[in-house]
Amino acid sequence: MKTMKSFFIPAIVGIGLLLTACENDPKDENLDVQQEVSDEVLDKLASLELNTNDVSLTDVVLPDGSVETNYLIEGDIVMSKEHLSEMELHGGVESEQYHTWNLVNSPKTINVIGYTGSSQGLSSAMQTALQQAVNSYNSLNLGLTFTLTFGTNYNPYDIVVYSPSGGAGGQAGFPSGGNPYKWVQIFSGLNSYPTQVIRHVIMHEIGHCLGMRHTDWFSRQSCGQNSNEGEAGVGAVHIPGTPTGYDPSSVMLACFNSGVSGNWGQYDIVALNYLY
Repeated sequence: MKTMKSFFIPAIVGIGLLLTACENDPKDENLDVQQEVSDEVLDKLASLELNTNDVSLTDVVLPDGSVETNYLIEGDIVMSKEHLSEMELHGGVESEQYHTWNLVNSPKTINVIGYTGSSQGLSSAMQTALQQAVNSYNSLNLGLTFTLTFGTNYNPYDIVVYSPSGGAGGQAGFPSGGNPYKWVQIFSGLNSYPTQVIRHVIMHEIGHCLGMRHTDWFSRQSCGQNSNEGEAGVGAVHIPGTPTGYDPSSVMLACFNSGVSGNWGQYDIVALNYLY
């Protein structure tokens, strides 16, 4: 989550600056390298019901300093060329809270590490927020159980949470092969925000790793927009027990403000229990 740019338009909601759910800092040119994306890729994304209005190639810096060039979609969803090719062409979404058909196999234990290396390590506040976020997921008693370790040997872990330089935001991706997306970037600009805001961002990003998409896909109202991200052309199946209108309490809203509680919304809990 971060200050607005491009696809996410700045707006004020209640008290505080509206922030995107997962996007890079627009001033950090090293994290978001705009390049041409082929029509073939855009067609594939459209078939997955992902927004194609603001797709770019982005250089993702991993904790060891290596760089992967991936697609950046909807401002916060990172997807490699290999991952994109594996995704089903006719997947659907579910609304109000909704997801791709790429989910994590359940039951499953998901081992998370908070990276503490010198260059992209989590701050003390981020470590506290990550522990709280993991506790929040475990409190739901899902078919997914999360463990948490802090350290630098991240290769054996399912999800790696680390902190590149950037604005108040983050990035993650969707599951593949029944496993969660591995890399959760929590940008350093979040260190100027309260712990509950950092927790909110981490919970949101892990939600993407589990296959969740933005709650307000139909309007992006949380971003001060009126823009539909795309409802599945092959059918959008409503999750029983969740509303079909705007849910201001959801952790999975496309944007958030600095006054968020960092707690699950009522229907986030319903949706996660439905999926897992």
